[in-house]
Amino acid sequence: THSKEKPYKCSVCNYTCKSSGKLKINMLTHSGLNQYNCSKCSFSCKQARYLKVHARTHLEEKPYKCSECDYSCRQLMRSHSGEKPFKCSECNYSCKQNSYLKVHLRTHSGEKPYKCSECNFRCSQSGHFKVHKQRHSGEKPYKCSECKYSFKTFEELRVHMLTHSVEKPYKCAKCNYSCKLAGYLKKHMLIHTTEKPYKCSECNHSCK
Repeated sequence: THSKEKPYKCSVCNYTCKSSGKLKINMLTHSGLNQYNCSKCSFSCKQARYLKVHARTHLEEKPYKCSECDYSCRQLMRSHSGEKPFKCSECNYSCKQNSYLKVHLRTHSGEKPYKCSECNFRCSQSGHFKVHKQRHSGEKPYKCSECKYSFKTFEELRVHMLTHSVEKPYKCAKCNYSCKLAGYLKKHMLIHTTEKPYKCSECNHSCK
């Protein structure tokens, strides 16, 4: 258990592990088989523990009660304790939910289950895949409440909203200059240095 040797190797991807049980679980991600089926609905999964968690969605039972407030839920509450019981066997990463660990493990295995039907793009996270799909569809679900602009990502909307605000959170440490975007502050800081990062490809001229 203390050895770093990982003799079990996946024949489909680069995944390696210390036990045959873990290799078997990894192989299920390639097989597409879901051997555990819910008797109440069409849900199926690859591991018994996932089926056990899913089964609670058919019950009113909420066995986990928070000792700090009145909240109760079907899965263990860890927001107050900060407990991160799910630990990666490959690195020091730990998290509160098994689903987060599952996504993290793809950084080690190289698995990219989300494939775009329009191009060759593949990724490991559903959120990244959703953003990518919007490039093909032209969909802009994030709408500005102040004007008619809409955007593909929340980050684009967040930056745009600063144009409606008088807030200038980025402040220069050398003078009284302040601005709305980090990029503007970075450009401003050049006036306080002798650095000239923009160089001409045709001659020796450089500028700020």
